[in-house]
This record gives sequence, structure tokens and C-alpha cells, in this order.
Amino acid sequence: MTIDVWMQHPTVRLAQHEMLAPLRRWTGMEAPSEELPIAMTIAAMDAAGVERGLLSAWVAPEGPLISNDEVAGFVAAHPDRLAGVAAVDLRDPVRAVRELRRCIRTLGFKALRVIPWLWGLPPNDRRYYPLYAECVELGVPFCTQVGHTGPLRSSETGRPIPYLDDVALDFPDLVIVAGHIGYPWTEEMIALARKYPNVHIDTSAYTTKRYPPELVRYMQRDGRRKVLFGSNYPMILPHRALEDLDSLGLDAEARALFLADNARRVFRLDDNGAARDRPAA
Repeated sequence: MTIDVWMQHPTVRLAQHEMLAPLRRWTGMEAPSEELPIAMTIAAMDAAGVERGLLSAWVAPEGPLISNDEVAGFVAAHPDRLAGVAAVDLRDPVRAVRELRRCIRTLGFKALRVIPWLWGLPPNDRRYYPLYAECVELGVPFCTQVGHTGPLRSSETGRPIPYLDDVALDFPDLVIVAGHIGYPWTEEMIALARKYPNVHIDTSAYTTKRYPPELVRYMQRDGRRKVLFGSNYPMILPHRALEDLDSLGLDAEARALFLADNARRVFRLDDNGAARDRPAA
């Protein structure tokens, strides 16, 4: 079984955004002019043997690029294959907390994701902190992006140290999943995953043959329970992300943990995608 923890079903609003111009250039993808059917995403999962995908909303300062209700609609169409990840407006922490509660309690979402470069605010900014406390109370992970920024925005907010280090210190009970590996600060990200029991890494935005050697060593050894598979679909198709999986040299246990078991535990998923009645990590 494979679970993809970083996916988004693109809306025209997101796909045509000017900040994604470098990604369109690198991938050769053209921005769609009309909304794409969710069946397209399911087909991409099927082609890679991905049985479950965590589908995220996108909220930016100019408004929702993929709204939480749009994600809820996608999940409702394929509840056995998809689970939702919330996004909120950082500029209004009170409303953001209320929206997070609605997404988890009413829509059944599994996590919150905030992408720091979208806001130009590192994750130790005070505006995040009410959301961290609410994630702990709700028992859901906080997902974020680390490493350099591919879109046309500053990369500074993606440095794991000091920004994510501060968060993990201030919120030891907060389960953190840091996507995009952390390159070129991969060693910093691994150091945080080693330091804090509740800090994890996901491999989204990288194909297996591009994983930094230090991350591969970590996955083979003491980090086998701390790294989760993610593709960053549609920027990278899941089957492309997994093409050279055997080259990682993972034993059977490490491979199973990476592809599904870590995600199932961290996001509290059972075999039917429902929440487990146990701590998040």
C-alpha cells in the first residue's frame, strides 16, 4: 500500500497563478483553462499504485486558490481514496482557528497545512501560534514546507533552523510534517527530526533518484519511522516520484514504513481512511 501525503487537485486559480511560472517551465506543464475533473487525480494515483492521497487546500493572501470546501467536495466524491488537509488565512488568527475547527470537526479533514513562503512569514511568527495550539487540542498534524522555494517567492522562510526549531521547542506536543525534504538545508531538517519525537519529513517535490544521500541514509537507519512519501502532485506525478524506489536500498520494514505505515500512524488513518482513536504520533 502507498499513501501520498502531499497532493493537491489544481483549480484554474492555482494553476494559472504567476508565482508558479517556474514550475510550469521546469515541468513543461500548461496551465488549464477550465476546471479539471477529480477523476484525473484518481487516475494518476491508480497509475502509481497509490491507494490513499491527502489532498490539501491552498489559501494565499489574495484568497483561496483551492478552498477547503472544494477539497471537501473532492473527498466526498472518493472518500475511500482521498482525505482532506485544511488551509487558513494567517492574517486573521481568530477566524483561522475557527475555520480549522470546522475543517476537522465538520469536514473530517486530517491536518492543517500552511506554506510559509505564500505569506512571507516563517513558521515561528506569532500569527501561527494559535493554530499550533488548536492543532494540539484537535489531535491533528501541522504540515508545512521546508527548503528552497521553487515558485517566485523568497526561500528564507523554508530554513528549518531557527524557524521550525523554535516551533518544536515551544510546542513539544505538536506533530509536525515538513514537506519538500528541506534541501539545501537537508542536514538541518534531519537534525530536527532526530531531536524532536514529533517532527517528521515528507519527500514531496522530489523523485527518489534526487533524494539527498544524507536523507537516504537516515531512511535506511534511525529515521525509518520519521520519513513519509509525498509526490507534490500535479507538479510531480506519483509514478514518477517512485520510479527509482529500489535504488534507495530500503529493507522491507523501512520501505513499508516510508510508503504507508508512517503516514497511517502520523495522520491517524485506519484502513478505511477514518481517524484512529489514539495519539497522532
